[in-house]
Amino acid sequence: MRLDHLSYAAGPDGLESTAERLGSALGCEFADGGVHPRFGTRNMILPLTDKTYIEVVEALDHPASDKAPFGQAVKARSGLGGGWLGWAVAVPDITVIEERLGRPAVPGSRHRPDGVELRWRQIGINGLIADPQLPFFLQWDDVDLHPSHGADGTVSLAGIEIAGDPQRVSEWLGETVEAPLEDVKVEWVAPHGTPGILAAQVLTPNGVVRI
Repeated sequence: MRLDHLSYAAGPDGLESTAERLGSALGCEFADGGVHPRFGTRNMILPLTDKTYIEVVEALDHPASDKAPFGQAVKARSGLGGGWLGWAVAVPDITVIEERLGRPAVPGSRHRPDGVELRWRQIGINGLIADPQLPFFLQWDDVDLHPSHGADGTVSLAGIEIAGDPQRVSEWLGETVEAPLEDVKVEWVAPHGTPGILAAQVLTPNGVVRI
């Protein structure tokens, strides 16, 4: 189990403008990630070191975004003005999580602009919707196509600020919360309102940038 990526919901200015705004703050450019047909969403990504990445995601005007939990979550967060949606951890065998949560994972996919299809299975979005401090889980079909590939090695995730309870998150993960985060510093803040990611601290050539 390891930290896979952070998801940021596009604001009212839309996917491209949101990604451009974040990229400008970080001194980087987000790349077009493609459409998630099953979820009714699309994303732009920024590869980071240590096999992680940041995605900016928006809901499409499509029935899938109303039916799929991930589409619902994105649409709801964007409706509040956008911002951090949640975090995901990658697992080597998602059946372990399926058995623990008592329900099956759902398949996900997207075609990159170059036509390559990425496929995975994920579970836990309903948990994130109910309690945004909780991560969701995914297992990639082909780790060689992981979105972090292409990172130039100069930008990494230094820390995450989360409004929440590390004990609650550890119970959800089935192991201590420090395990999937490894070298990523986490600052836990007692929630005064909606729990979840408050900010990410990204290490760039120009220093640490807080988003």
